[in-house]
Amino acid sequence: MAEPSKVIHVRNVGHEIAESDLLQLFQPFGVIAKLVMLRAKNQALLQMQDVPSAVNALQFYSNVQPSIRGRNVYIQFSSHQELTIMDQSSQAREDEVCCWGLLSILSLCWSAVRLSLDTQPNRILLVTIHHMLYPITVEVLHQVFSPHGFVEKIVTFQKSAGFQALIQYQSHQSAISARNSLQGRNIYDGCCQLDIQFSNLDELQVNYNNERSRDFTNPSLPSEQKGKSSQPGYGDPSIYPHAVGFAQLGNAAAIAAAFGGGLPPGISGTNDRCTVLVSNLNADRIDEDKLFNLFSIYGNIIRIKLLRNKPDHALVQMGDGFQAELAVHFLKGAMLFGKRLEVNFSKHPNITTGADTHEYSNSNLNRFNRNAAKNYRYCCSPTKMIHISTLPQDVTEEEIVNHLEEHGTIASTKLFEMNGKKQALVLFENEEQATEALVCKHATSLGGSTIRISFSQLQTI
Repeated sequence: MAEPSKVIHVRNVGHEIAESDLLQLFQPFGVIAKLVMLRAKNQALLQMQDVPSAVNALQFYSNVQPSIRGRNVYIQFSSHQELTIMDQSSQAREDEVCCWGLLSILSLCWSAVRLSLDTQPNRILLVTIHHMLYPITVEVLHQVFSPHGFVEKIVTFQKSAGFQALIQYQSHQSAISARNSLQGRNIYDGCCQLDIQFSNLDELQVNYNNERSRDFTNPSLPSEQKGKSSQPGYGDPSIYPHAVGFAQLGNAAAIAAAFGGGLPPGISGTNDRCTVLVSNLNADRIDEDKLFNLFSIYGNIIRIKLLRNKPDHALVQMGDGFQAELAVHFLKGAMLFGKRLEVNFSKHPNITTGADTHEYSNSNLNRFNRNAAKNYRYCCSPTKMIHISTLPQDVTEEEIVNHLEEHGTIASTKLFEMNGKKQALVLFENEEQATEALVCKHATSLGGSTIRISFSQLQTI
């Protein structure tokens, strides 16, 4: 092994690893003076400000496998004591090539380091969740972060930067390990990306154990929030006047925020036509309530009208043009009762009231009256998996299967509890069966409770 040096040699640096990833890996141990990426060899050379900083890094990573974006990297002292610009005639070492003249790159790297110097390694992490398609709870965060050490406290809050959490470990080493291993990773496939920094707080104060905060060292805390933020300085509108909750946003802004700041591909957000024409329906099996159950996934329903002169056609008036665009985008071509639906914008701006028109504007089953952004996150084309909520506490998987099995082959089920409420996932053999179960069984009674059903974007249980 080479003698201790300020210069660290990093191997197995894949193409997906950027300079900033390496800076984040070593910044907790001191100032980084220089960095060179050796892309042709999947290696990098990094110079710390002094030898003790490099020694601390090597000692720490002798016990903790360093990982960046899911790839294990391997580090050792370089035989170089200093990185310098080499003359072109100098012979490069076989395993390390120092090629300087990249002053602009070094300047950018140094700027990135300076930005992060103000926050030193701490046992408390500040976590921001980007592209959050699924709700993230204290339980989910604990499951993700606890493998790296004992998590003492978690506090979650909403800020203009998005959904954030403070996670306090018992030790600094656990926090450093979690940051290095999880930075940039997704909690779920393709979404809920973790952006992790060290907090400058010394201790988290948790007053309540509930869905927003948890003190794992004090399980006897009450659950009632009483309208006060459990962590002063975060999520308190009087302290952060620019913090914006989803409920304050317009529809387009809300769904853009729910999808990580941008609308889903194919959604313009500019449509102003509220009424949708649905055709190729199975006239023998469809009715207004079943159409309501399906289209209410994408927005509030004002009214629905089945066309008497065309029994396989219907008009659905959504709450606004944006919700109508979501319905057209996600339901076009969906299979229901053996028919492939045609869903297009109608030439009619709205549906006139009449004896053959069903009104839903005041229905308490409209999903977007509250927590609109949460529901926008679940907007997707029909899937094989449905999510069932508001279940009775004593419900069994057998009862759920008995309630749904007439609509298709059920491959698997999972009953679980979130925030003290029973919920379930049910995986059907195909999308059409799941869609039929949703339109027929949403808002029906099971064990005395009116259940709610939506599509789940999870691939497996």
